[in-house]
Amino acid sequence: MGNKIETAGVVIKPHAPNIEEILRGLMRGLEERGISCLLEEVAARKLLLKEGIPREELPGRVDLVIVLGGDGTLLSIAHLAAQREVPVLGVNLGRLGFLTEVPIDEFYVTLDSFLARQEELISPRLLLEAGCRGKSYYCLNDVVINKGAVARMIQIGVWIDEKEIVALKADGLIVSTPTGSTAYSLSAGGPIVQPHVPALVLSPICPHTLSFRPMVVASSSRIRLQLLTAGEEVYLTLDGQRGVTLGKNDVIEVKKAEFALKLVSSPKRNYFDLLKEKLAWATFP
Repeated sequence: MGNKIETAGVVIKPHAPNIEEILRGLMRGLEERGISCLLEEVAARKLLLKEGIPREELPGRVDLVIVLGGDGTLLSIAHLAAQREVPVLGVNLGRLGFLTEVPIDEFYVTLDSFLARQEELISPRLLLEAGCRGKSYYCLNDVVINKGAVARMIQIGVWIDEKEIVALKADGLIVSTPTGSTAYSLSAGGPIVQPHVPALVLSPICPHTLSFRPMVVASSSRIRLQLLTAGEEVYLTLDGQRGVTLGKNDVIEVKKAEFALKLVSSPKRNYFDLLKEKLAWATFP
C-alpha cells in the first residue's frame, strides 16, 4: 500500500468544454472519499474562488495531482510533480490524450482503483535533465534543438559518453524518453519504445544525410550537444512548453534525471491498447 491520499491538487486546461461543471463534480467526488482539494490559481478563478495555489507550489502541498485537460497540461506539471514524488492522474479533456489517458467517464473507477492498490497502477516514467548555461531543466517527453521558421540548416555536434559521434547537419535534433517516443520523435521517424525500457532516443529532424537514422541508446548515457552554427535563429525546446534561445558553441548536457514521474495508469487498458486507440498502431485501414 502506498501513501495515504489526504489532499489532491487539481490542474486544468482552462478552455476545456464544461470545465466549471467538471471541476465542481470532481470536488464533490473527492470530498465524498475524504480527500481535500486544492486548486491551482487558474482553476480557482474558474469557480470565482480566491484561494488558488500557484502551479509551481501545488505538488509540494498535495499527495496526488489530478490533471483535467490534455497532454500539454500534464507536461506543464509533470516535472514539478516528479521532483516531489507525487503521483499524477491525467483525465483527458483534450484531443489525443496519450498521457492523459483516462476518459472523464472512467475517472472515479480509476481513482478508486488507485486508492485501493496504488503500486499496481503507477507507471514510473523516466525524465530527462538538460543542463544549459548553468541551469538545469527537467522534461518528461523530449529535449529538442531546432531552427527558427526562416533559418537555414544548422549543425550540431553530438557526443555520447564523451565519445564524439557526429557533426549533424539537419533542421534539428530530438532527444526523447520512452514516454516521448510517441510524440515529436515519432513524427521525425523515431521508434516507439515501451515506457519501462531504460533507453533514450536520438532522432534527427530532416537530416542532410539520409543515412543518419534515429538511434536508441542506454538511459545511462550522457549526451552532449553543441550548436556549431552561427547567425541562425536556434532554440532549445523542453517538452514543447519552455524554450531557450541558443547561440554558437552553446552546450547542452542531457542525461537521465535522478527521479521519475509516478503516472497513474488506467486499470481498463494497457500500453498497446493505447497505441491502437490513440495512434491507430498496427490496425488495418
